[in-house]
Amino acid sequence: MREKAVERRNVNKEHNSNFKAGYIPIDEDRLHKTGLRGRKGNLAICVIVLLFILAVINLIITLVIWAVIRIGPNGCDSMEFHESGLLRFKQVSDMGVIHPLYKSTVGGRRNEDLVITGNNQPIVFQQGTTKLSVEKDKTSITSDIGMEFVDPRTQNTLFSTDYETHEFHLPNGVKILNVQKASTERITSNATSDLNIKVDGRAIVRGNEGVFITGKTIEFRMGGNMELKAENSIILNGTVMVSPSRLPSSSYGEQFSNGNWLRFKLCMCADGTLFKVQVTGHNMGCQTSVNPCGATH
Repeated sequence: MREKAVERRNVNKEHNSNFKAGYIPIDEDRLHKTGLRGRKGNLAICVIVLLFILAVINLIITLVIWAVIRIGPNGCDSMEFHESGLLRFKQVSDMGVIHPLYKSTVGGRRNEDLVITGNNQPIVFQQGTTKLSVEKDKTSITSDIGMEFVDPRTQNTLFSTDYETHEFHLPNGVKILNVQKASTERITSNATSDLNIKVDGRAIVRGNEGVFITGKTIEFRMGGNMELKAENSIILNGTVMVSPSRLPSSSYGEQFSNGNWLRFKLCMCADGTLFKVQVTGHNMGCQTSVNPCGATH
C-alpha cells in the first residue's frame, strides 16, 4: 500500500509539472479568422470616410437652404410655390442669371411695381436671338424676327415691327428712332410736324423701284457731297433752289482746257428732268446733240 501511494504521488507530481501535456501544434494561417482584414478592411474605411463627407455636404446644403430660402416650421419666408407652377418671391432676391422655361412670364403684383436692379451692370432679357438690354443711359432691343408690344389688359398692339399686319407707328412720347438700317415701303410724318432724317456719317436711300420724296418743302443739308444716281432719270417737280455760296467754283481765268478737271453744267427740263452737259467754254448753254427733254426744253 505504501509503495502504491508513493508511485501515485510521483505520477501526479510529474503531470502537474508537465505544461505541454495535451498540446497539439497547429498552423495559425489555417485557423478560421473573424472580422474585416486586409483589402476588406481598407474598403470599409473608405466607405465610412465617403459617408462622412456626404453627411458634411448635406449639412452645408441644409444650412444654406435654411439661411437663404428661410425655410422654417411655417414654410418658406422668401418665396411661394403654387400648384399652377407660379413661383412668387415675397422678399428682395439677389440672383445672377435666370433661365425661365418655355413661354414663361415674369411679372409683378397687380398694384405693385416690379423693380429689377443691376449692380453697375446692365439688365439683359434674352430669348434666342431677341435681346432687351436696359442700361444706365439707354435701352436697346435687338431682334432678328421683329418685336411687338401688347397691352396685357386690352390685348391691343401698341407698337409692332410687323409691316405686313401693322403700320410702323412710334409710341406716344417717342420722338427719335435710331436705327442702323431700315427696310420699309414708305416713311411718313404727321401732317403738323416735319420729318427729319439725320446721320453722323453717310446716308444712303435706295429703292428697288425708285425713290419718291414728296412734301411741302424738301431741304437737303450735308457737310460733304450729295450724289443722285438713277438708271433712267431724276425728276424734280417743283421749285428747285441751290445755294451757290456752298458750291465749289474755279478761280477766274482758269483755262477750261485743263486736262486735270472735267466740268459739267446741271440743266433741267420743263418737266423737272435733270441732265448734265459738259462745259467746254465760257457762257455755254444747255444745248446738246441729243435732246433729253424730248420736244420741250
